[in-house]
Amino acid sequence: MTKAGKRFVHCPQCGREAEWGEANPYRPFCSARCKQIDLGAWASGEYRLPCSPQDGEPEALDGSFSS
Repeated sequence: MTKAGKRFVHCPQCGREAEWGEANPYRPFCSARCKQIDLGAWASGEYRLPCSPQDGEPEALDGSFSS
């Protein structure tokens, strides 16, 4: 979306419009708060990619290995 030569995107955290440009240091987020909320979600493991164990890899990486 563009307005007066500026490009705007929807903030991935809250959905508000955020300017996509050098004037917005938090892009693609609308604010520092939304950026920190998203970083916290990554750090806590809320965002994960599903995968299955590969051949020869342990099924769980909990620090305990049996021999």
